[in-house]
Amino acid sequence: MVQTPGGESLLFLTDEQLRKGIEAMFFAYRGFTADPDRILATMDYGRAHHRALHFIHRSPGTTVSNLLGILGVTKQSLNRVLRTLIDDGHVRSEKGRKDGRERHLYLTEKGEAMEKQLSDAQRARMRAAYRAAGPAAVQGFRQVLEAMMDPDLRDYYNRLREGS
Repeated sequence: MVQTPGGESLLFLTDEQLRKGIEAMFFAYRGFTADPDRILATMDYGRAHHRALHFIHRSPGTTVSNLLGILGVTKQSLNRVLRTLIDDGHVRSEKGRKDGRERHLYLTEKGEAMEKQLSDAQRARMRAAYRAAGPAAVQGFRQVLEAMMDPDLRDYYNRLREGS
């Protein structure tokens, strides 16, 4: 049985210990999204725009169908987000060379700058938290997050990691 410094067993967590973890994740997520949210609000964009920019940046040329799978949103919702990003000059869409029905997505210079601004804010917060927690906690945190992923999403995640 694995013991933490406070003596709590990690194999037999109580509902109260799990509740504390859930609440910590909720408040951490609020902090993690707060900085980009403030930036996005000045442009009348939301988190869906940020997520689209992030994953297009991570996988230039990704298809709309791949982005749908990653984001888990409806085609209508994603089309609304992409239309705005394309119209505002952040994303460009190109027909597939092999299959003309496919749309491949790329960030423009303007989109790259916006993605960088949004991600820099999150990287700063993550960097500070990682430094404060230390390497063992960072590794443990990553393991917990990966274990919480649905298998199909873990596949997307692993493909992104392999492409890094």
